[in-house]
Amino acid sequence: MRNSMIGMVAGLVLSTAIAIAADKPSDPQIAHIAYTAGDLDIKAAKLALEKSKNETVRAFANDMVRDHQAVNDKALTLVKKLGVTPVDNETSKALIAQAEKKQAELASLSGSAFEKAYVDNEVAYHKMVNDALRTTLIPSSSNAELKSLLETGLKIFEGHLHHAEMLAHTHH
Repeated sequence: MRNSMIGMVAGLVLSTAIAIAADKPSDPQIAHIAYTAGDLDIKAAKLALEKSKNETVRAFANDMVRDHQAVNDKALTLVKKLGVTPVDNETSKALIAQAEKKQAELASLSGSAFEKAYVDNEVAYHKMVNDALRTTLIPSSSNAELKSLLETGLKIFEGHLHHAEMLAHTHH
């Protein structure tokens, strides 16, 4: 219960940070936020692969690494094609700071406590990122190719959320 509350609070804090810091973010800021969010989820998944022995959690973590890396690779290709340099901003900094705290918390856990906390965090994180994509990042994007990539990412990440929620039900 405590871990899911922490995840919910973190999601609300970051959601608010995205809404405030990214009032109308520029495409370079959006690119940085999106890439950062994917990179942070890859790091969380790699921690799960190091710590978890549960095959369903490991399979989910492998999916997170594969899918987020694929979207980030497409994002890097797109920014190079467009000649855009992603711009660090308050939202990406807030994401990094919160993720570092969560990674430290997760690293201190083991066994089923780790797996539950990891899955709960994935649910909260995907809810927050999907909401930010839907309400701020996609509507703020002025480049059609970037907007399309974000929309594709959102479809993938909605699947991640559904998968994480199903996993949470089986682990609680």
